[in-house]
Amino acid sequence: MLEVQFSRYTVQGVMSDNVLKLEPSEKLSFAVELMLRENIPEVLVVRSLKEEEHLLGILTFRDISELIKLGKSLEAPLSQFALKKVITGTEEMLLSEVRQILIERKIGCLPIFNGSRITGIIRSENLRDSYYRFLEIINKQYMAVIHQMHEAVTVTDRDGNVLLWNKNAERIYNLKPSEILYKKLEDFFPNALSLSVMKTGIPIENVYHAPKPNYYVIVSALPIVVDGEYLGVVATERDVTEYNQLTNELVNANVEIDLLKKEVEKMSKGSFTFNGILGNNPVIQNRIELATHVAATDTNVMLTGESGTGKEVFARAIHEGSRRAGLFVPVNCSAVPAALFESEFFGYVGGSFTGALKTGKIGFFELAHEGTLFLDEIGDLTLEHQAKLLRVLQDGMVSKVGAERRIPVDVRVICATNKNLLEMVKAGSFREDLFYRLNVVEISLPPLRERREDIALLFNRFLEEGCKKNHRKMPHIDNAVFNVLLRYNWPGNIRELRNVVEYMLVVGRSDQLTIETMPPNLAKSEKSAPCPDERPEFKNEAETLAEIDKTIRDKEVEMISKALTTHNGNKKKAAEALNIPRSTLYYKINHYGI
Repeated sequence: MLEVQFSRYTVQGVMSDNVLKLEPSEKLSFAVELMLRENIPEVLVVRSLKEEEHLLGILTFRDISELIKLGKSLEAPLSQFALKKVITGTEEMLLSEVRQILIERKIGCLPIFNGSRITGIIRSENLRDSYYRFLEIINKQYMAVIHQMHEAVTVTDRDGNVLLWNKNAERIYNLKPSEILYKKLEDFFPNALSLSVMKTGIPIENVYHAPKPNYYVIVSALPIVVDGEYLGVVATERDVTEYNQLTNELVNANVEIDLLKKEVEKMSKGSFTFNGILGNNPVIQNRIELATHVAATDTNVMLTGESGTGKEVFARAIHEGSRRAGLFVPVNCSAVPAALFESEFFGYVGGSFTGALKTGKIGFFELAHEGTLFLDEIGDLTLEHQAKLLRVLQDGMVSKVGAERRIPVDVRVICATNKNLLEMVKAGSFREDLFYRLNVVEISLPPLRERREDIALLFNRFLEEGCKKNHRKMPHIDNAVFNVLLRYNWPGNIRELRNVVEYMLVVGRSDQLTIETMPPNLAKSEKSAPCPDERPEFKNEAETLAEIDKTIRDKEVEMISKALTTHNGNKKKAAEALNIPRSTLYYKINHYGI
């Protein structure tokens, strides 16, 4: 194959072996007769000596025509008229060399030698035909390569006419070459980068572009300049759609991994099932029962109550108790900037606005597909955002920012608020239609001050978790600590109680927790606390705080004794039945002298 290609670019593969050779003694008339009969445009005057040939001269039809005009006799021998100084070549000469000789010497042919014998002749028409043939071959080869390229390739001339449109360009834009070739590129693509390069002459490289929905390319457009002359523009477009989609999937997977990591971290700190929710208070037991029943459905739930009453804990327990296979996605509505509401909740496609990630972003709804979306502080959404949220809940479809098609989502919504949404509806600051769509089942969680019998239970649970976290031994607790805990009003509810426990573990340096290790605000409230029957929550009540304490102690002793009796003194099973840590059970047995 290489030898064939080499012969095509040397004289050997192009020269003509149709050569007319005559002795110098032959008459001119005989030479003319042979030239006409054989259709050969020249005659070589040659003297042969054994194996060698000596070229004495050459005569062309043009030379003979001039001789006839001068009245020369056709019967004269060729030796009188043949051009004596003849330029020759060899079979190994490159075509480019031969072309240069023909142009510089202004001659039309070149006799070719192989050693001492004349083997052919190369004429200007041979050279021209070979160049056309080579150009056709090269053009076919180049076009085959261009059509096999992964990039879409477009070439335009200096006037903006399309000269080349490869198969990938046809595939991307669904335009056949017959529809666009030799026509103005601007008529089809008025914003094409090639048009900008035509005007400025400045190359444009590696520009991210989405020529059609869900299709992404990297575009480069460069001016074509040959010997300082501008000829047109070549543009390439590299298809990165699959890469973009894989990157999006990777980004979304990383988002899910980050969320799962946070969820695992949270779950490692405590259980989010209904069995993990502590409380002997009748109201909280009623709420747990209701939430357990609702969890098995796909009904939207509204959790209400003061800040810190455990609304997110209930939301997670409802999700864990449901049949939904997707993620639990918690969102603090008050923390989402108004300008980013749509991009955060619904997501966006790459490059859809200034500052957007090229890979795009998955939204909360898409992330929670087949799972649960927990909207905390729902009352802080603006009316405009409430309307957009309602639209998604009604249609079950999400429109990403910058996308042309909508995505179906299957999401269960659990909302939480410490505001009175019904009053907000009456005041016109919360949409009534959204309220009733979200508030299918309302679960109102009581504040901690209304479930004081659970304070000691929760305190001990948080204490055990804190000891494990900080690698500390369970400390002894003074009775005075529980007196303060029971008297305090707990404006921050369960969250505040957890913080108090953490504070006491950090501040306390011994194996005993006392009033001195409690936060200053609790100690201060103890000193200034009114008599129990003066406090609002104890008005019209016959019991004093001491009686409440005694009731709690008696109740705990009764429950512990019953559990130990039922399980034949097995403390592990008794602790599980009471839903308290075994260390807490040991402490209470010693504390109460059971």
